[in-house]
Amino acid sequence: VWVLLRALRRRWAAYKYRFVPWLALNLRRQRRTLRYVPESSQDKIISDEDVFETLLKTFKALFLNDFSRQADILALLPEVKCQYLELLTLKQKWSKVTSCNHGSQQVFTPEEVLLNTLGFTVSRDRSSLVSAGTGVFVTKGFVPKGTVVSMYPGTVYRKHEPIFFQSLGNPFIFRCIDGILIDGNDKGLSRSVYRSCRRRDQLGPFQMSDESWLTASPQNPLAVGQYVNNCSHEKAANVCYQEFDVPGHFPVELKQYLPNIIYSHDIESHLRCVVLVTLRDIKQGEELFSNYYTVVR
Repeated sequence: VWVLLRALRRRWAAYKYRFVPWLALNLRRQRRTLRYVPESSQDKIISDEDVFETLLKTFKALFLNDFSRQADILALLPEVKCQYLELLTLKQKWSKVTSCNHGSQQVFTPEEVLLNTLGFTVSRDRSSLVSAGTGVFVTKGFVPKGTVVSMYPGTVYRKHEPIFFQSLGNPFIFRCIDGILIDGNDKGLSRSVYRSCRRRDQLGPFQMSDESWLTASPQNPLAVGQYVNNCSHEKAANVCYQEFDVPGHFPVELKQYLPNIIYSHDIESHLRCVVLVTLRDIKQGEELFSNYYTVVR
């Protein structure tokens, strides 16, 4: 009986944020866990250009680190190949100056690439909140205020697209201000839908999204945002969600690191991503906490 009660309690703790009557009763009482913005157009901590530049910088570093396995892509993009070869040459020269490695290209883990590029790493671990399950921590380095620290992965659903069965018992569905939904569940039907959409959109060697976030070792180490827990009265929010539409000129060779995919292939629109941006400086060892509710006045 106690095992059943604990299981029901865990289910309720995850589901209550999507239960409208519970939300209505608790919005007034839990003002500390709410985030207010004057209007939807002002729901940005940093500019879209800053988000774009951070993702571009990180993905280029990951691409260069994995350069030896990009031959099929680069064979179809000779101009792009020349640009990356120049960057790789500069990187290797810098490595020789700063280390004794004079051999072949040194390959780092994705987490090490993130640390070398942005100055920090994030990873999943047991949350510091009781009964909160998994959380996300800054495991190395320092994160300044106004920095993209994570991404919310998953399948992107437009309004009126079918998500009923995927949503059953699913605490990982994120609702954007304009009604777009992102299913960040890495298990069950949600997992199968994401993988199916990814295979559908692949063009030869070009992968339009990353599916490694479904595993314990994502090749994009930022793609752990679905495990960031809601803030509490004791633990104030130190990050917030920010919506970002991937522009059409985003480099095709770097799309393999985007942890999102559009559900309907026939819809002409930019890919919606959601990043988490720091509200203050965050030190090594701190857990990330967000606001699950954004109230637009």
